This record gives sequence, structure tokens and C-alpha cells, in this order.
Amino acid sequence: MSPSEQSPSRTGNVELLDVNEEVLAALLNLALTDAIADEVTPPLGATSGWNDERISWFRDYHRAAAAGLNSPAGQKSWAVSVGGRVAGSIRLKRTGTTPSGVASLETGLWLGRSFRGRGIGREALRLVRAVAVGTGATVLQAETTAGNTAAQALLRSAGAELAGDGVSRAVTARFHLR
Repeated sequence: MSPSEQSPSRTGNVELLDVNEEVLAALLNLALTDAIADEVTPPLGATSGWNDERISWFRDYHRAAAAGLNSPAGQKSWAVSVGGRVAGSIRLKRTGTTPSGVASLETGLWLGRSFRGRGIGREALRLVRAVAVGTGATVLQAETTAGNTAAQALLRSAGAELAGDGVSRAVTARFHLR
């Protein structure tokens, strides 16, 4: 993990924590009790909702992403902490380069339902954007669905340009970092 990927500094009472086994256990507990499985994992297994396959995927994903952007996973995840309580997760993922040859990254965020609507996502996004700038990336993007108007509002308020209709193409938010 490069120095620029280590836990970013705190903004107010929002902090990004590196994921270790203790933090992973708190993230999983939050996901199971305060999030819908479809908000946090891909659809896996024969049954909908939380199941063994989704729980295994969740653990494996965060363990692999703990190693950082230069690891085989090509991504880094952090727990979003508010006042010492785990509230969700945010990530950066290498997506390659733009047509002009500059590095691009993707971010994704989920918060437990009881933490939404309090400005926590905005602060976490501000912290992860600083990490993205520190890696030398010039483009940061995120994707969401047409129905996720809260995510769209957050991304717009953070300065992203949104494109796509969310039906035939995902809604894509793009931040120009330089």
C-alpha cells in the first residue's frame, strides 16, 4: 500500500479506517443489521437477501481490497467511521487510463440506513477524493442507478458531472481532479 492510500485524515467526526479483521467484523455486522444485501453485494446464491454466499463475498472482497490499489485486487476499501462508530464503507478502484493516458479511478460508497442523510457520505467522499488526487489520478468516477436519487444528489453536490439515463446506461458521475 502506498503512503497516499493509508487512512486519510479525519474531517470533522468522519474518518476512514483501514479494514483489519476487527473493522471487517464491525462492517459485516452493520451490513447485516442496517443495509439491504443488494446495496452492499452483487446478487449471489439461490436465495435473495443475506445468505452464506453474499457474506463470504463481503469478507473476501474487503480482505482483498485491504491490500491497496497496487495489489492484485487493484482497489482499496475503508470503513467510514463517525464518532468512533462504523457507518459504512467507501472504496477506490483502478479503472485504467483515459483516452489521453491519465489514470482514472472509480469510487463506491454505502452507508447503513441509520447513518444516511446526515452529511456523512459527503465527508467520506471528500476524504476519498483527496486520496485519489494523491495517487496522481485525474479522473474519479462513480456509478449509480436512476432510482438512487440520494446518491445522485450527493455526487452532484460534490461537483460531479452526471451522465446516462440509469435505464439503458448506468448513471455515471465524473469528477475532474486536476
